[in-house]
Amino acid sequence: MTPTLIGFIGIIALSVLIFSRMPVGFVMAIIGFVGFASIVSFDAALNLLAKDIFSTFNSYSLTVIPLFVFMGQLAFHTGLSSRLFDAAYKFIGHLPGGLAIATVGACSFFSAICGSTNATAATMGATTLPEMKRYNYKPELATGVVAAGGSLGILIPPSVIFILYGIMTEQSIGVLFISGIIPGLLLAFLFAMAILIWATWKPEIGPKGPRASWPERLASLGGMVEILILFLGVMGGLFAGLFTPTEAGAIGAFGTLVFSLLRRSLTWRGFTQSLFETTRISCMILVIVAGATIFGRFLAVSRIPYNIAGWIAESQLPGWGVMLLIISVFLVGGFFIDALALIMLTVPIFYPVVTSLGYDPIWFGVVIVLVTQMGVITPPVGANVYIVSGVARDVPLETIFKGCVPFLLALIVETLLLIPFPQIALWLPRLVAQ
Repeated sequence: MTPTLIGFIGIIALSVLIFSRMPVGFVMAIIGFVGFASIVSFDAALNLLAKDIFSTFNSYSLTVIPLFVFMGQLAFHTGLSSRLFDAAYKFIGHLPGGLAIATVGACSFFSAICGSTNATAATMGATTLPEMKRYNYKPELATGVVAAGGSLGILIPPSVIFILYGIMTEQSIGVLFISGIIPGLLLAFLFAMAILIWATWKPEIGPKGPRASWPERLASLGGMVEILILFLGVMGGLFAGLFTPTEAGAIGAFGTLVFSLLRRSLTWRGFTQSLFETTRISCMILVIVAGATIFGRFLAVSRIPYNIAGWIAESQLPGWGVMLLIISVFLVGGFFIDALALIMLTVPIFYPVVTSLGYDPIWFGVVIVLVTQMGVITPPVGANVYIVSGVARDVPLETIFKGCVPFLLALIVETLLLIPFPQIALWLPRLVAQ
């Protein structure tokens, strides 16, 4: 068999095993090892396995991940998320679907100190679903907005996906963080508009809440002071070059811990749970990174990435046509593969093609993050949907997926806007660089 044929067999085997719900990181490592051994040699595959696993878990650049995850976990266990939701609700809870719009606002702010879509969905689900149920919101809107709002954690900095993309492509993580701010805020606005239109068209799906007085609204802002300080301190110092992304994560985690001690809002149980969840999530990410690295070596020796790049280059499609083709691959792949694994698998294939066409790599990073966001709210993988289902155990999965449809349309609209208007992602980084 030719290396290319072995490569395609490996991809098919990977897809089958992922559908069987085996852990993605282990599947990629096993298929990558077997495929590399088939093309090169068994001894070379053993050497590759040991070297890539060690280098991944020994990588200094990846230490930024557990630090930002720990920061988000501390924020959850100290009640920052509930104070965020309360402030958002006081201002817009009286609008049609106001509680759901407030959830989007709370998800946006929590994403700015968390960086994880799964953590944001789980946190906001536990905080907001009981409130929306109390105000007779229909399950499809209540659960759909939490699943979709949680996906903002991929785009709004600090984002774990941006960190990995920056490491893989040797782009500035700070610049990537800046590039996600305006698209993230625009997406939150589109989510809010989708809710407003939906709740105006069908008022029973998201009844209006009571209108809060201005003194109540202003008083609720006090609960957001720590979040603003953390965001400005971490992101401002990072953008100003005062510290590295890893140091920014450490400072953010330490700042969150200090605020929790000052407020006396962190219990010993909450602290230990934060450590446990940080370890679990970080190990999961590192295993996926190690597995994707091994699988990527297998794809490289199979020459599939080079063949695909050559086919696209010879297709004589215009640049925008190539980009639509690549986006379609990410979109379809996101339906079946975890967002993190999809990034690790496809970026080495398409990044050289995109840069050879003259597209900005920072812009491309924002685009693929947007497209992979769709994967966390669409079947069959839909990681955020399963997380929300775990919180709202009385709501069927199909109801949650149905509730995600308006937000999926909003994601498609923003992706289509970014292709002709890359300035949406690039204007702020260029402004900061001046």
